[in-house]
Amino acid sequence: MPLAPPPFGKAPHILTLVLMAGLSALSLNIFLPSLPGMTAYFETDYRVMQLSVAAYLAVNAVLQIFIGPISDKYGRRPVVLGSVSLFCLATLGCLIAPNASVFLLCRMTQAVVAACMVLSRAVVRDTHDTEQSASMIGYVTMGMAVVPMVGPAIGGLLDEAFGWRASFGFLLASGLGVWALVWKDLGETKAPSDLSLAAQFREYPELLSSRRFWGYAGVAGLISGAFFAFLGGAPYVGENVFQLSPAQLGLYFSTSAMGYIMGNFLSGRYSARIGINPMIVMGTLITTAGLAASLLLFLIGATHPIAFFGFMVPLGLGNGLVMPNATAGALSVRPHLAGTASGLGGAIIIGGGAGLSALAGALLSPGTGIYPLLLIMLATSAASILCMLYVLKVDRVMRDR
Repeated sequence: MPLAPPPFGKAPHILTLVLMAGLSALSLNIFLPSLPGMTAYFETDYRVMQLSVAAYLAVNAVLQIFIGPISDKYGRRPVVLGSVSLFCLATLGCLIAPNASVFLLCRMTQAVVAACMVLSRAVVRDTHDTEQSASMIGYVTMGMAVVPMVGPAIGGLLDEAFGWRASFGFLLASGLGVWALVWKDLGETKAPSDLSLAAQFREYPELLSSRRFWGYAGVAGLISGAFFAFLGGAPYVGENVFQLSPAQLGLYFSTSAMGYIMGNFLSGRYSARIGINPMIVMGTLITTAGLAASLLLFLIGATHPIAFFGFMVPLGLGNGLVMPNATAGALSVRPHLAGTASGLGGAIIIGGGAGLSALAGALLSPGTGIYPLLLIMLATSAASILCMLYVLKVDRVMRDR
């Protein structure tokens, strides 16, 4: 290679972490405005093409279980470089897929880019304490949120100008750029473990026995589950309920990301000062209140897309408040297992998201309107409040001992 790798222990620039996480986010949603058109192109059913979201999330979740221990064993840098290489090959496969089955296979393989999301968080935890890591993760995800905000808008415009394959061409170029940046800037932040890989996996019970880990991972999984249900159902709702074009749908998708940016900015600014638990409580309440307000508007006769997409701003805001702080809490339960905790926590979040995304797609059909999607999102968000109350109870019991 013409460039030598960075020295051991060199912390990457925050922009590198943002783009690593952003590539993972971009691969999830850039093509969503094209889903109806891709359904027609491959001559299949919307429920089949919607698996490009649900199946991707499912594989993503499974991979995250392995990414953490593998990176704890071999280091962060080689795992990131290898995963981005495989992602680029899978993206090329999506571009040349002759039918829906091959496309979905390549699409599921793209999920290997989950390593970028998992390890961007683990690198932060490698180099910062609990409260500082919440702020840093907030700043990283705030910058990353720009990607899902502009991703569907770019995807919608590319679709209208060049067809659905243009979005995957954009992903391929982005993957190659991130690989080059990681090679140049990401130094190793975790010394390889002396334990065997099997021994690394045997440390999972230590993590699984922590009630606080399950509490933080649960609240993150539930609050993000409302967002993933939105991703799974909004393309159908946009086309069939509101009759939006791909470009219009892409722009409306940006509402949740706008809220997410605000939430992550507030997390980055105030988590170290206020504490992670109060920030999480605020996030769950804001999300639930926004979804309840949207449902109420439709019950009294609202018909404009803003009555739905406008209330995705508090959905994004709440996620932006909850996710960095819940992630920091989960990773700090066992700091020496930060990579494993990041992977397992991510698997819980993404696995739940895959199920909710698939459920949203399955329940939406001609005649159902918007109600199944809104009810799924509201119930999931309300459950996140209960989960956070459990975390507060566990913390109170531990302090009283």
